[in-house]
Amino acid sequence: MKLPYNPKDKKSVIDYAKLLKGKTLRQICDPIVLEHNFEGKGNFGQILEKYYFGYNPNSKSEADFTEIGMELKTSPLKQLKNKEHRSKERLVLNIINYVEVVNQRFEDSDFWKKNANLLLIFYLHQTGYDILDYLIKLVDEWNYPSTDLEIIKKDWELIKQKIADGKAHELSEGDTFYLGACTKGGKGGNYRVQPYNENKAKQRAYSLKQGYVNHMIASISNDPIGIYGKLISSEVVAKKQTIEEAVISKFKPLLGKTDSELIKQFKLGFINPKIKDYHSRVSKAIVKSIFDVPQNLKVEDFIEEFDKAEIIVKTVRLKENNLPKEDISFPNFKYEEIINEEWDNSNFKNILEHKFLFVFFQFQNEKLVLRKVKFWNMPYSDILEAEKVWLKTKDIVKKGEIVKGFKTDKKGKISRVTNFPSKKFNPVSHVRPHTTNSNHTFPLPTKDKLTKAKDYTKHCFWLNNTYIRDEIYLK
Repeated sequence: MKLPYNPKDKKSVIDYAKLLKGKTLRQICDPIVLEHNFEGKGNFGQILEKYYFGYNPNSKSEADFTEIGMELKTSPLKQLKNKEHRSKERLVLNIINYVEVVNQRFEDSDFWKKNANLLLIFYLHQTGYDILDYLIKLVDEWNYPSTDLEIIKKDWELIKQKIADGKAHELSEGDTFYLGACTKGGKGGNYRVQPYNENKAKQRAYSLKQGYVNHMIASISNDPIGIYGKLISSEVVAKKQTIEEAVISKFKPLLGKTDSELIKQFKLGFINPKIKDYHSRVSKAIVKSIFDVPQNLKVEDFIEEFDKAEIIVKTVRLKENNLPKEDISFPNFKYEEIINEEWDNSNFKNILEHKFLFVFFQFQNEKLVLRKVKFWNMPYSDILEAEKVWLKTKDIVKKGEIVKGFKTDKKGKISRVTNFPSKKFNPVSHVRPHTTNSNHTFPLPTKDKLTKAKDYTKHCFWLNNTYIRDEIYLK
């Protein structure tokens, strides 16, 4: 069959692809496609490949358009309340071959052969719409900016080294900045052989993190998503300095200074020391000032590298004995959602597989001193511990066994005692409310057996303060 474009001519391929913009699969594909049952993730791209570009979907190691070295990638968009578009998910690339990658150089790797030049097609995902009626919003090619490419190379090398160390089963998306190693496969994990370790590892694929994909979208649509500061100013700098080194160098001259000294240095003005969250406000204001971030914005939303790498910034206040004053909380989970999740695609695991920047301040003679700054991502063994907390929580909600009894305090106030995992249950994480108002609730999928309640106070997962001290601050 004669193709309506020249597969040996990049311009011809891109021009033909751009005809898709503003169309749906139902509009551009042969009517025969409507007779097929296309369900499940990934089928949007498969339909395009077979019925628009005229080649059968495949898993070959080279790029889809072999003659021009271009790989076709489709990905869903979500529309925000302000009508702007963002990536709905990370961009999954090719499967990592654990056995072969350890003998490859980046320039000759399967990753680079397949993904050096991408043809990106973004479509708007709308709940309730048939896959054939998703509107294609953006179409363009993508070549990595030279500075980004240096960071991606370092990410690839880290992934390769971990596999070479016999730790493919310990890979985490939090290991790297832009290029991740995400799990890829069904509920069973699709375990694969790894070198230098007799234990098999879950199948993983290279992926570009969701934050990075948002910047790709902004670039090809010529619609900037914000004015960002940059840590890594050029390809030359990227070769010499990692994101981690660039950040630590900004903090190093400030270590040991008190809150009042830093307030004066960064001209933060008066912050009332009598307000309840004084120290929290001071520490966050100082961090923002270090990165030239306006005080009304989050740090990670204003530094380009932080946004692309989805780095989560956590400011921790330590007591004089090194124990954090508080545990670290995560967003509230919804009871009706958690029972339908699997661990590998759960919101909690997704957060834990991010890279974190911890900024530690310590109380000393009633003053707050900047002590330490550290990049961190949760080790594999600790993720397994957090999984136990998540599984127990899911089981409790599913069975409707949240409340196990009641207790009365010295003032006669009665409160509920839950079965949710406490600090005694697990050294890493626990579950408790993030609100003091018990009337802030989420619906329950199963009525609580003891109280007969159909909804319950909002709860969230926490990292234990002892874990933060022992495994993050002191290490």
